[in-house]
Formats: sequence, structure tokens, C-alpha cells
Amino acid sequence: MKRKEEGALSLESAAGQGTVLSSRETGRPLWSRILKNWELYLFITPAVLYFFIFHYIPMYGVQIAFKNFIPTKGITGSPWVGFDHFERFFNSYYFWDLLWNTFSLSLYELAVGFPLPIILALAFNEIRNGFFKRSVQTITYAPHFISVVVMAGMIITFLSPSTGMIVRIVEFLGFNAPDLLTDPAWFKTVYVLSGVWQSAGWGTIIYLAALSSVDPQLHEAAIVDGASRFKRMLHINIPTILPTITILLILNMGNILGVGFEKILLLQNPLNMSSSDVISTFVYRSGLVDAQYSFSTAVGLFNSVVNALLLITVNHIARRTSENSLW
Repeated sequence: MKRKEEGALSLESAAGQGTVLSSRETGRPLWSRILKNWELYLFITPAVLYFFIFHYIPMYGVQIAFKNFIPTKGITGSPWVGFDHFERFFNSYYFWDLLWNTFSLSLYELAVGFPLPIILALAFNEIRNGFFKRSVQTITYAPHFISVVVMAGMIITFLSPSTGMIVRIVEFLGFNAPDLLTDPAWFKTVYVLSGVWQSAGWGTIIYLAALSSVDPQLHEAAIVDGASRFKRMLHINIPTILPTITILLILNMGNILGVGFEKILLLQNPLNMSSSDVISTFVYRSGLVDAQYSFSTAVGLFNSVVNALLLITVNHIARRTSENSLW
């Protein structure tokens, strides 16, 4: 009993000393902490400079969304017009079409593309044959390294109504192949499935890294209790990667209007425009092609504000319903 009391006192004193040290460390001046940990600050400096130069400094130009920007007068010399460009966009006949195309395409991609890397990671984690596992992983990872231009060229080549390989195979089987490149009803499916094929394998890396932190003793104890492989996956593996799933879902929801325009622009044509025209392609067309700089900046700012609000809202919901959130 005496030794236990002495041990408890020593633990309490050690904890007290740790608390004092941590409070002293946080109470030190900022420059002294930077000098003490200069290697860590040096390591993070390139990332800070990148975001400051390419993301924060350009925010100075956002003010042209509230001006009638004239290149000869510059940003400061252009007259203020307030919210005129926003009102023009909200009252335009194409506003709801752009919003619907962007939301539907993003939600479609999220519904199909988000759970697939999780399923692949859980499946790869259960494979015991090392050669087969490495081979399948390499095959699923490889499409990630194909550039967007090459990917769009492959899609056009495979789905061409006249010479497309997939179209020929469908017709050989006796079916009438739809016009996948020009039919607006098929554009979203072609875009989403090609994107999933390209990115699903690469997305499994994050979940496989999270699964590597599972304690093997948990599986051993579950096997002793008679749990099947599916039960162990359901009650051990999935709860382990649930925080990672939550964080990535929040990030994806915060970028739901940020559909990249590169592949959409490459696959876009006058026949599928009613389904393929999204906010990002409209900003590109009105800003760079039509030289409506203030108007396109206003549309892009609206897009960014909606994404930020969605990110804050989803993060708040995740924090209220679980212990996992960005902040």
C-alpha cells in the first residue's frame, strides 16, 4: 500500500511538472518559440508562401466583381457598380440551368465516386495473396496518372459514333448503341464513370493508410469470439476509418460547386450543352472568351461563397453529430 501511494504521488508530481512545463512553453514569446523550432517553421515555409502568393494576394482582384472593370483604367480607376453583376446573373434565364447542372453533376459524382474508394480499400485490406494484391492495386492506381487531355481523347475515341470501340462492341452484341458523346442525357454518366475509373484506385491510398492503424489484437480477439470476416470488417475496420471518411466527406461537400472545367470543356459540344454547361465553364467562357471580367468574377465569387457556406454548414453538422470535424 505504501509503495502504491508513493507511486501515485510520483505520477501526480510528474503530471504537475508536465503541466508546468507546457504552460511555460505556451507562455514563451512567439519569436523564441520560432527560434527554438526553426526547422519545423522552415519546413512549412514553402507551403505558406505558396498559399500566400497564389491564393491570398490574388484576392485583391475580387473587388472587380463590384466594379465595371476597364483594363485601361485598372482596378482602382474602374467605377463601382455595387451588386449589379450579381443581380444580372441571378435574373438571367440560364441561372437555374447552370446551378442545376453543377449541383446534379457534383452530387452524382459524390454518390458514385465517394463510397467506391472505401469499398476498394476494405477489399484490398482483406486480400492475403501479396502478388495478387499488388497487381490489382497497380492496375487501379494507374489511371490516376493519365492527364485530363489524354483521358478526354480516350473517351472521345472509345465512344465515337463512327469508329468508337465500345460502340462497335455494343452493336456487335446486337444492341442499338446510344450517342454517348452528343446526347445530353448521357453526358453526366460518361463524365462521372470516367472520373471514377480514373480516381477511385488512387483514393483508396488514404483509407488503406487509415486501416494500417488497426490493432491486430482486436481482430485476434474477435476471431476468438467467433466473429466472421464480414463482422470484423463491420465492427473494427469501418469504425477505424470513420473519422477519415467524415473529414473527406466534409471537404467534398465544401467543393460541391467546384466542378473542374477542364474535362467538361474538352467533352463539351453544342449538342450536349444543355447538360454539360456548369458554372466553371460559364465563368471561363464569359471571362476569357467574351472578356466580361467583372461579370465572370462576380459569378466565380458567388460560386466560392456558396462552397464556403456549404463547408461551414456540413462541418457544423458533423461536429454536432459526431466527434469528427475540421475545426
